[in-house]
Amino acid sequence: MLVFSRLLFITLILFVSSISFSQSADTCRLQVSLITCGPGEELYSTFGHTAIRIVDSINKLDIVFNYGTFDDSDPYFYVKFTRGIMRYALSAYSFSDFMQEYIADKRSVTEQTLELNCIEKKHLFDALKENSREENRYYNYQFYLDNCTTRARDIIRKNATDNIFFKNILPAEAPTFRDLINNYLDSGNQYWNKFGIDLLLGSNLDKQATSEQAMFLPDYLMKGFDSAFRQQKTLVSKKQTILKSGKKSIGDKWLTPLICCSILAFVFISLSFSKNELAQKALHLADIIFFFLIGLLGLTISFVWLARVDTVCRNNLNILWALPTNAVMAFFTKNKSAWTRNYFLAVAFIAFILLIGWAWLPQQLNIAFAPLLIIIFARGVFISRKK
Repeated sequence: MLVFSRLLFITLILFVSSISFSQSADTCRLQVSLITCGPGEELYSTFGHTAIRIVDSINKLDIVFNYGTFDDSDPYFYVKFTRGIMRYALSAYSFSDFMQEYIADKRSVTEQTLELNCIEKKHLFDALKENSREENRYYNYQFYLDNCTTRARDIIRKNATDNIFFKNILPAEAPTFRDLINNYLDSGNQYWNKFGIDLLLGSNLDKQATSEQAMFLPDYLMKGFDSAFRQQKTLVSKKQTILKSGKKSIGDKWLTPLICCSILAFVFISLSFSKNELAQKALHLADIIFFFLIGLLGLTISFVWLARVDTVCRNNLNILWALPTNAVMAFFTKNKSAWTRNYFLAVAFIAFILLIGWAWLPQQLNIAFAPLLIIIFARGVFISRKK
């Protein structure tokens, strides 16, 4: 009886162990990868993209979880976009479907296979499936604080049983958020997009980014995962290029905002010194159009500063030269009254201060703004001297 009891006990232990081993092995059927995609032609894809790939070898599943999907068919999409109320969602679909867009656009795709244990893989997979449920999949997108890249990083880190540490991936002199963004825009020759971004986004973008904050950009998250470790072991077990980029720089290298604004400044200054009556009439019309458009820029800056729910457009120093009041004062450029002359003298003085203090301003201004400031200064002085 004693021998039988011992045999029964041993059998029970072996049975429980086999179940435990089977469950553990079953969760190890999963392979988890971080997918990093290269830049595209559209502004929203300029900075690349990040997703998570889960391969289930037993159930023949190959799924991509993508936090970067949004509905641009919403009739209020652009109103919400302007206000910074961007509803993004987590979507799950097959890896082959995911790749079609990048194959068609000839954008690079890099895969980093993560060294996670069986329990972590299962927990991550479960968390992603739970997040992709209709009631859970939506979130308020914030460009450099909470986006499709930071979400991927955070859910991986949250479901790791051990802390994941990232080494510093930035140079000794840390770049600002604007520097990080401009690197992509410059490399793609997207100088007009850069002009618009620098016009509307305020000085909050000129804060130095930490190494972890820089991981809001897909390439920097990929570098971060390359450096990541825990318990003295690297997080990435394998890295491979699935698709090479076939894209070249798409922007215009020659018709840049700097060149266009410089030509405009040359024309304005040349006309300012001309005594020709026809040239002076053309200059008067040009003054009205120029200052009116500068005023409209100021009104736009004011609107996004006040209307957006986030802080990226606040504390924008461009409002100092793109004064909203210019939209009205543009029609008084020929007025010779003292208050008109004093107004344009003040406008010229502000432009002059911005030009000489350029390097010390707490906000990095786009170099193409310099010719515009020169026009404002020159025309402000000439208009203020009319008698």
